[in-house]
Amino acid sequence: MAHTVQTLSKLLKKTPDEVVTILANAGVDGKNSDSVISTEERKILMNSLSKRPIRRSSMSVFRKAGTKPNTVSASDVKVKVRSKRLTQPITMIDEQSKVAANEMARAALAALDAGRNADEILLAQDARRLEIVRLQKAQVEVLEIQKETVKKVQEKEAEKKVEKLKTEDKPKEGNKPKRLRNTSSDNNTRKQLHVARHNPNRKLKKKDRTHLSQKIQAEQAQHAFQKPIEKVIHEVAIVGNIKVTELAQKMTTKAGEVLKVLMGMGVMVTLNDVIDQDTAMLVVEEMGHKGIISVEETIEDVLIEQLKSNENESARPPIVTIMGHVDHGKTSLLDYIRQAKIAHSEVGGITQHIGAYQVQSNGKIITFIDTPGHAAFSKMRSRGANVTDIVILVVAADDGVMPQTIESIKHTQIVGAPMIVAINKIDKEGVDVDKIKQVLSTYDVISEDWGGDVIMVPVSAHTGEGVDALLDAISLTAEILEFSAVSEGPAHGTVLEARLEKGRGKVTTILVQSGTLNKGDIMIAGFEYGKVKQIVDDKGKILKLAMPSMPVEVLGLSGVPNSGDEVVVVGSEKKAREVADFRKSKDREVQLQKQQASKMENFLMKMEKGDISTVNVLLKADVRGSAQALIEALEELSTDEVRVKVVSSGVGGINNTDITLAATSSALVLGFNVRADAVARKTADNEGVRIEYYSIIYNLINDVKAIMSGLLSPELSENIIGIASVKNIFKSQKMGDIAGCMVDEGMVKRDSLIRVLRDSVVIFDGKLESLRRFKDDVNEVKSGTECGIGVLNYKDVQPGDQIEIFERVERARIL
Repeated sequence: MAHTVQTLSKLLKKTPDEVVTILANAGVDGKNSDSVISTEERKILMNSLSKRPIRRSSMSVFRKAGTKPNTVSASDVKVKVRSKRLTQPITMIDEQSKVAANEMARAALAALDAGRNADEILLAQDARRLEIVRLQKAQVEVLEIQKETVKKVQEKEAEKKVEKLKTEDKPKEGNKPKRLRNTSSDNNTRKQLHVARHNPNRKLKKKDRTHLSQKIQAEQAQHAFQKPIEKVIHEVAIVGNIKVTELAQKMTTKAGEVLKVLMGMGVMVTLNDVIDQDTAMLVVEEMGHKGIISVEETIEDVLIEQLKSNENESARPPIVTIMGHVDHGKTSLLDYIRQAKIAHSEVGGITQHIGAYQVQSNGKIITFIDTPGHAAFSKMRSRGANVTDIVILVVAADDGVMPQTIESIKHTQIVGAPMIVAINKIDKEGVDVDKIKQVLSTYDVISEDWGGDVIMVPVSAHTGEGVDALLDAISLTAEILEFSAVSEGPAHGTVLEARLEKGRGKVTTILVQSGTLNKGDIMIAGFEYGKVKQIVDDKGKILKLAMPSMPVEVLGLSGVPNSGDEVVVVGSEKKAREVADFRKSKDREVQLQKQQASKMENFLMKMEKGDISTVNVLLKADVRGSAQALIEALEELSTDEVRVKVVSSGVGGINNTDITLAATSSALVLGFNVRADAVARKTADNEGVRIEYYSIIYNLINDVKAIMSGLLSPELSENIIGIASVKNIFKSQKMGDIAGCMVDEGMVKRDSLIRVLRDSVVIFDGKLESLRRFKDDVNEVKSGTECGIGVLNYKDVQPGDQIEIFERVERARIL
């Protein structure tokens, strides 16, 4: 920023003439008050101010060159003397003021320089900003020019195309040359446009991109997917249980639509719930698709396929199952054959788990399986029939055909195994074998003597009569049927029984049906797997291997398998774990489905009939087969009003965990051939949990029945205690209408329930309010006596009506 003499004089606190004089003395001439002072001139001025001599007092007299000195008068001398006296202090004051003025001038000049520098920076920034704006405007102008140019070129190309189409439409007229346009004048007046060649790497304009995208879409539309007008019918393969979401995906429909169909069918499920194969097939058909029942090859199927052996089969001992009603002598007959006393060691004299033994008769080995005969052990008998070759049906000659006898016949007929009937207890007096045969024939079990195909042998387990003939019949049947199995290769069999035994751990009784089971083999049984650590036969002898048709006890499984589970030997523990985990996952899905079904069923039952009383039971047994049989028997006790719920079951002694679970679920703890340890007993006392021990199955079932009967609502019955005839009606201000009656039968009691009958039709049910004999209140009036009866809340009693007096009696109900 430029400064003038005027502005500098204000800053230096001097007159403009003084500033001009100082500059003139410093060699800068030609300045006035409006002159501009440059930077160099300003520096000269500052230096001159700093070097300027001290100005004398105004009292001093200067003499010009060439002038003569004036004469000094007396008064002048006095003034000079006085001025000399004042010179020293005045000089000091002037010097201080000059120094302060110089400092102020320097500060002012420094501020001027700083301001000038800031102004210069701002000016430079403004210049750059203006330059940027100018460049932007230029770029916009260039872009507009380019757009106009492209637009003109496109218009020209469009015009050319139109003209070309017009020329093509016109008929050709000879080969006349086309008339050229005279463009000489245009060349002088119009500027020609030159369009550059198309660069494929150049980014297209928005308009061009839009045009190109529309062209591409039009090309793609020719090959795009067209929405079908008609509904597409899918073939849906259903493999066992399936989730709702998976079923919806297979039908390519929304899961909500599947849920609507299921709700319409009365099945209340959520998206992640599992439905069974039959329900899934119904849903597929309901939604207009085609369902196909498919069998997926699982890891378990692959394992079984790999275990199929092509080895030659060799003869094996027959497997014979003894079945029949309870206490018909099955175990006693087997005892005589084995020359053992098993029946004497069994609690209550009845078999409560499957026993398997091998017997040698006439040099031939026979495997016997003894099944329970009690009604609760239906599953055990079914398992025995499934693994057997020959069934011996034991029927007591003195008892005849009983319910479990009929059930055993049905199991055998379902399996299709040959049957031999042993008519036991023929040593007793008064038995009729022909009557037994006649009753059996009504169930399609016809003796050979009567033209059938069933061998019937009268025997006595007590005296041994007919036992040899029975063994001969077994051997003959085995020879005719020629039972055989592959003796080499991995073993395959069935679990007959499993239990926890102190000191030995998990003990599993299996029947080897094919192959050879060796010590050290990796075995799978149901959900459990492990390495075979020990093999023990029915006589307690430790073996290194087990051949087909041999019942043996095996140690080494990870848990206690269920009776009836399939036993398979695999090559590695990893493979066994994979198969066991697969089976557990499938079982989990099945259990989840059952829980969902039971929840919905319970919900509907509560809606219809109100809450149902429940007896919660926690069951522990010595062997797995007994536990399964007890669960089935207890659940069959359930009725519409009271049901049994087994909250937990297991094998082994009752421990503290069982008591804690029973306390949480308010369950009764039942121990079958097991006991609770000391800690469990103490916890049960503290928690108030009831523990019951049993050794005979029907005692357990009867006690649970008694508990269930206590939960049944009592049965109400009515007992008529008297009848009175109304003779007349009396009005009373206090009591209202009083019926004057004669007691015809029984007696009338105060506060009893009554019915008013007119022409033998009940017209009112209520309560007797007051009972009087003349004017006295009485508690009861006997037959043949007159009385006054007041009926509560009823005033329509008429002469000739009958009043029936009765009481309600509650009676306990039993199952």
